[in-house]
Amino acid sequence: MALAEPLVLYTAKICPFAHRVELALAETGLESDKDFVRYEIDLKNKPEWYQPKINPASKVPAIAYGGPKAAGDQPSPSSTKLAESLVLLEFVADLFPNSSLLPKDPVLRAKARFFIDTFATKFAPANFAFQGGKAPSGAEGLFSAIEQLQDLMAPEGLAIGDGKEFTVADAAVVPFFARMEVSLKNDFGAYPEGEGRKAWETLQTDGRFARWRKYWETVKARESFKTTFDEDYLTKQYSTRWTRA
Repeated sequence: MALAEPLVLYTAKICPFAHRVELALAETGLESDKDFVRYEIDLKNKPEWYQPKINPASKVPAIAYGGPKAAGDQPSPSSTKLAESLVLLEFVADLFPNSSLLPKDPVLRAKARFFIDTFATKFAPANFAFQGGKAPSGAEGLFSAIEQLQDLMAPEGLAIGDGKEFTVADAAVVPFFARMEVSLKNDFGAYPEGEGRKAWETLQTDGRFARWRKYWETVKARESFKTTFDEDYLTKQYSTRWTRA
């Protein structure tokens, strides 16, 4: 597969939202800095040109698409600037309609979008609350959200359909599961000391989460994940980020 127009992805290793788009591009077979430009944005010291020229919201991810080929820090004025991770997932899927990112079957496409909505409304707030030390019931809210996602998954393999094809549903959730693993198993969070490791141990051993464990093993084995996720980098970043309750 090849791109019809030049594409620059503005991203940041630490950002799970940006990771979504990196996964989607990798799943199409594109390689960064070969088939498209990957431009790392330092979120603590963003370039002065980024907000006015790329994304008025000053967030990642963002894409500059089309126009003459240009360096990431010299974006072409004639390129189209796009933002928001879920919008960009579907944009990548539209660029590569023969990929599996958006299922061809309208029912499966709806299921993929509902899976993402469940993630956003159930898992995301529970995960942030627990890791931020603001979950009254400890990890139970997080566990409940994972069980709800399990209920929507294919019996085996990936999330949607027969579990054989990587879709936007997988791209939307995998970056957050990856960062959850780094946080919990290293006890990086604002919860009481030891609660992160305890929660991770539960996820690894409790029969309630057998389907999630198989899912996580499956996605971690994919080349797209291996080439877009840097666990060592995240571990170093998170080690200085959290304060203990």
